[in-house]
This record gives sequence, C-alpha cells and structure tokens, in this order.
Amino acid sequence: MTPSNDDTLKLGPWQLTSRLFVGTGKYANYPQMAQALEASGCQIVTVAIRRENLQDRGKESILDYLDPKKYILLPNTAGCYNPDDAIRTARLGRELLGVNWVKLEVLGDKKTLLPDPLGSLAATETLVKEGFTVLAYTSDDPVMARRLQDAGATSVMPAGSPIGSGQGVLNPSNIRIILGELTVPVIVDAGVGTASDVAVAMELGAAGVLLNTGIAGAKDPIRMAAAMRHACEAGRLAYLAGRIPRKLYATASSPIEGVIGT
Repeated sequence: MTPSNDDTLKLGPWQLTSRLFVGTGKYANYPQMAQALEASGCQIVTVAIRRENLQDRGKESILDYLDPKKYILLPNTAGCYNPDDAIRTARLGRELLGVNWVKLEVLGDKKTLLPDPLGSLAATETLVKEGFTVLAYTSDDPVMARRLQDAGATSVMPAGSPIGSGQGVLNPSNIRIILGELTVPVIVDAGVGTASDVAVAMELGAAGVLLNTGIAGAKDPIRMAAAMRHACEAGRLAYLAGRIPRKLYATASSPIEGVIGT
C-alpha cells in the first residue's frame, strides 16, 4: 500500500496523488532532468520563469522535455528580490504557461536566499486579489506563516533550511507549530539534502515537500529522485499510522503478564 491509493492532496484546482514537488534547475542537461522527474513520481514541476527560455521556441526549451499530459507546471518567481519583480514574474508565468498559480518567492538577499517576509506578504496580497492561487515560500516563523494564510495563500511553504544548503529540517518544533496553527496545506520547501530529510518533514505532518538541489546536485540524480519518492511515501504512511510515544525507559516487546507459570 502507498498513500497514493487512498490519500490525495487538494491544492487549488488540483487533486494530487504525489506529495513530492520537484524543481527543474541545476541538472547537467534536460534529458537528465526528464529522467529524474520520471523517477521521482512527481506530478507538480516548478519552472523558474526568469531563468528558462520559454519564449523563443526556435531554440531548445525546457518545455520540450515536460509532457503536459504527465506534469502540472508551477511557475515560480525564483531570483526575485522585491515584491514588484515577483508580481511581474508571476504575471509573465501566467501568460507564458497559461496557468493562474505561482510558487511565490521574494528573497531578502543573495547570500542567504532567505525570504523577505514583508515583501512576500505584500506580493501575496496583490496576487491573490488578481486571482492567483499563491503558494508562498517563507521562513519557519509561525507568525508570518499565519499572516500569509490570512492574506489568502493557498499553501504556505516554510523552509526546512536555506535554499540549496542540504541541511534538512533544522527547526522541527517551528514546523510543528505551523502545522498545528494553519488550515491550508503546509509544504516544506528548501534545504533537503537526502531522502531522510523528506521522511522527517512528512512524518511531522507536512502536506508535501518541494525540492530541487537535493536531486539535481546528487552524484546520481536518477537514483536520488527515486529515493526521494519512496521517502515521501514512507514518511506520509508513518504520519498516518501514528508513531509510538517516546519514553525514557524500555518497554518489553513481549510482556510476561498472563504467561502460564509466572
């Protein structure tokens, strides 16, 4: 049994069976990217509008390797450092890809790539008013996560750790708080380094995980993509199953109470 048999995620107009969201940057070439996406089992694929050739179809384009019958394209505003650029990029993505949703990133600086909370909130408010389904990247601050939800974000996407850092979920306590307070889907975004990081996020109760570098930067992206897929499914199953409580002392697996002769 896998979660995809009876456990779907509603996100905007979509009903999803895969909870793994995969980016398209940093691969050695487009064929490798296509193989990794296939191995990941993902349905949602993010595309950086500012960094990809989407207009000149006379040249090789990432769209040549993304089957629209297989993948749902999610434009993102990667590389935007102020709300105006992010809003403009979201509008461009809508025109080029014909979709009315966006993975919103408004970054604070080029060294840390941490989100600009005020800029993210302002851009979310504007795009929601324009009818966008907004998936808002943010820090793991519960207060800001709640404000983004109140601003109309369809999903809030707290960072596990800085983009591309591979550090995994550094502050699971804050992720738990966010999960406990929000009613929209919470998708952990950024910082994933390996499959166990995905499992941790899913076991916390995240609705999904978005990653890119963890696959594209691996020595073998295809195998890592498959590992991420299985980790996402395993983590989701473990969350739904409910882990045993942590205890200080041992509890025997085979209790002796009731055994004849004791």
